[in-house]
Parts: sequence; structure tokens; C-alpha cells
Amino acid sequence: MRKVGFLVAGVAALGMALGQANVIKIASQSPLSGPQAALGEQIKLGAELAIEEAKPRFKALGFDLQFVPYDDQANPDVGVANANRIINDPDILGVVGHLNSGVAIPSSEVYARVNLVMVSPANTNPRVTDRKLPNVNRICGRDDVQGPVGAEYAFNNLKVKNVFIIHDKTAYGQGLAEEFKKRLEALGGKAVAFVGTEEQSNFVPIINQIRGARPVPELIYFGGIYSQIGPFVKQLRERGVKTRLMGGDGLDSSELVRLAGKENAAGTFYTTVAGPVSAFPKAKAVAQKFKQKYGKEIEGFGIYAYDAANVILAALENAIKAAGGKKPTREQVSQEVRKVKMEGLTGTIEFDDKGDNKKAKYFVMQVAATGNWADNKLIRVIEMAAPAK
Repeated sequence: MRKVGFLVAGVAALGMALGQANVIKIASQSPLSGPQAALGEQIKLGAELAIEEAKPRFKALGFDLQFVPYDDQANPDVGVANANRIINDPDILGVVGHLNSGVAIPSSEVYARVNLVMVSPANTNPRVTDRKLPNVNRICGRDDVQGPVGAEYAFNNLKVKNVFIIHDKTAYGQGLAEEFKKRLEALGGKAVAFVGTEEQSNFVPIINQIRGARPVPELIYFGGIYSQIGPFVKQLRERGVKTRLMGGDGLDSSELVRLAGKENAAGTFYTTVAGPVSAFPKAKAVAQKFKQKYGKEIEGFGIYAYDAANVILAALENAIKAAGGKKPTREQVSQEVRKVKMEGLTGTIEFDDKGDNKKAKYFVMQVAATGNWADNKLIRVIEMAAPAK
């Protein structure tokens, strides 16, 4: 009896190692719980929609296409633990994610151990691709371009010279703030302070620092996420500080308006690597489908996640074809992703040898007074190549 048990267990283990011949899974990793869940859910749902649309195509090829979302909670430890679970499921042949660069960097090193491809819709820290891991790619831009885009707009267009800079001490927020500061100072501006904080609720000490700063700041720049910046803006305005505010794509969520209040959020400037639906004519039909399916509006990172998933799907189809109709290996899929050249909702997607999109778009936006995120003003769009390194 025990021998039969061992035999069954052995067969089960072998099945786990080899996977199922006709099942292909794509995973996502993003925060689905906690304060950053609004952006994380956009990534999950954008990827899910693309995969749902592709299921009939894969069925015709003889495969059952499945989507498996993971909640990384915007926490590096959770992301790495999930990544280890993901690589132990041999049917998972691609990952859409993450939201946070600080989670993506260590998680992607786990994926790299088994050549599991990751296509990011949102990770902007330069280190994500500068490590030159062959399995790591992103379709969005980078902070060493996004930060300078913000600084140039502040200095040249808003005519700002003195800036109070805050960051959230994460790989994303601090990295973005450092790039903004570097470019601002190169242009002749001044960072009157450079302050890191993990505070989520009581911003009175920092607001007092802003009030006492000399020279008087003409702009506050905050490198961080809407879940922290929203309460900060609310307290800032309630205490009568009217200094203009700017941030990066971490502000790019309608939750900012809810957390800060419509009147307090209005007029805030932000740069983003994931433009609004209005910036992408091709996205209109997908936006309608998204609203119909999920009962909510698609936002920038939802659009980019849709494209990121479609990159993996295109690579999978090419790899299946190259394998004579058989299920491809993770390495074959990873290699095919680097060969992809496609027109997505967001424009042309084609990767360089680091895994950066050869040309990425950067957007300068301003929060609308209406409180409707779709009404935010698109000030300018800049398309730039990734820095050569």
C-alpha cells in the first residue's frame, strides 16, 4: 500500500515539474490589497481583459489559456515569496507586473533563475532594466527621463527656481525625486530641501518645514504614491499652504482626488509614463469593453497592462509556431518577447538589448477641478529613447 502511495506521489510530483501539456498560464503581480490597490487592480484587470480576448485564439491552437493574478501588497518580501510560487508552477510562461520598482527588482531576479519572462507596464526605476536580465522588459518609460521631464517643465514653463523636494524612501519615489533634483539643479534651479518620509497620516512636521524654508519654495515636488500624497495634499491645503505641487506617475490615480479632496487636488501637476485614455485613440474601444466588464473606468496603467499582456501573448503565439505547435519553454517565450515588434494601444512596442521599449512616451498632466480623472488636462507628450548605457 505504501509503495502505491509513493508511486502516486511520484507521478504527481513529476506532473508538477512538467506541467500540463495543453495549459498555458500568464500571471500578474501587483498590489490588490492595501493602500495602493487602486493602481494594482488596474494592472490586474488590464492584463485579464487582454488574456480573456486571446483565449479563443489559443483554444484554436490546442491550448487552455489561463490567468493567475497574485497580490504582492506593494511589499518586496511578499513579491519575492509570490515569485517563488510562480516559478514552481511550470505552466506559468509569463508575468505582467509589477507596480512598484522596489518589488519588481528582487522578484525579477527570482524569475530570472528559470528564464521566466516579465513584461512591466509600470516599473520606472532605471535598475529594473539596467541589470540587463534577459527575461526582464518594460513597455513604460524610466525615471531618469521622467524626473528630468518634470524638472524641465517646472523650470522652463512654470518658471520655478526654488523647489521643496519630498520622497517616500522607496526605490521608485526616492529615485524619481533624485532625478528631478539633478535636472533642476543642472538647469539653474535649487532644491531648498530634500526630505524622505515614510509617514502616512501626520504631515504637520513636514508642512512646518515647508513654511519655514528659505528661500521660499515656489513648488513642492513629491516622489511617491497617491496613497501617501493624497493625505499630505489635504493637510497642506487645510493649513493654508497654497504652493504649487508636482509629482510623478505615482499620483496617476483617481484615488488621489478622493484622498485629498476635489478642491485640494485640483491644479496639481504630475508626469506619468502611462497616459490617459484620451492620449490613445486606439484605446477607446478597449476602454468601453473594460467599463462594461468591470463597471469602472480604465486608467493609464490598465491600458499599459493590456499592452504588456499582449506582448507576452504575441511572443507565446510565435514560440508555439516555432515549436511546431507544441508548448514552448520559458526560455523560448523569453527570447520571443525580445523579438516582438507590435502596435499596441500605447504605440509601437519594440525592445532594446536591455529590455527597455526603444521609444517610450512621457506625459505632463494637471488634475482637473471637476474631480473627474478623465478630465485631467494633457499638457504635453514627449517621446524619447531610453538612455544608452
